[in-house]
Amino acid sequence: MRKIIVGITGASGIIYGYNLLKALNTIDEVETHLIISGSSMCVIKEELLNVNAEDLVSLADYNYDINNLSAPISSGSFKTDGMIVAPCTVKTLSSIANSYTDNLITRAADVSLKERRRLVLLFRETPLNLTHINNMSQITMMGGIILPPVPAFYHKPECIEDIVDQTVGKTLDLFQIDNSLFKRWGEN
Repeated sequence: MRKIIVGITGASGIIYGYNLLKALNTIDEVETHLIISGSSMCVIKEELLNVNAEDLVSLADYNYDINNLSAPISSGSFKTDGMIVAPCTVKTLSSIANSYTDNLITRAADVSLKERRRLVLLFRETPLNLTHINNMSQITMMGGIILPPVPAFYHKPECIEDIVDQTVGKTLDLFQIDNSLFKRWGEN
């Protein structure tokens, strides 16, 4: 059984985390461990019509309170395939880059890095200042992957879901999880 931690923070783009959970929920051999930040609750209400935090929780196998620093996923001895933060706020990016582990999302991300497990951050901010760039560089040097949800158009998206699912599909690719969420370059 593959285990993937999903962190959802309060950046705009909650749909990335939601669609990621929906995709992972359809794969029997993947167990998901979810952490939702307090600030994401407001964004969920603003951005996801007819969806609430309980709907996101229902898609995960396990759910943890963001302040529970004694949760199993806070330890390197709890084996996972890694972690995805979708979307990732500036604050979370900065905390991870500087090993400031004041909540379970940043602690689990720090554990992923120290154990040399995959960490993918869907960083949602624009434009970027030098501190953002330096923090992204720091995380990359530590082995993390910054995957800004920048839309591609070669797959001829017809709706927002198509744009979102292209990024979700690329994220799953980084974990070698087969998916057909988007039309790949060169496919008819």
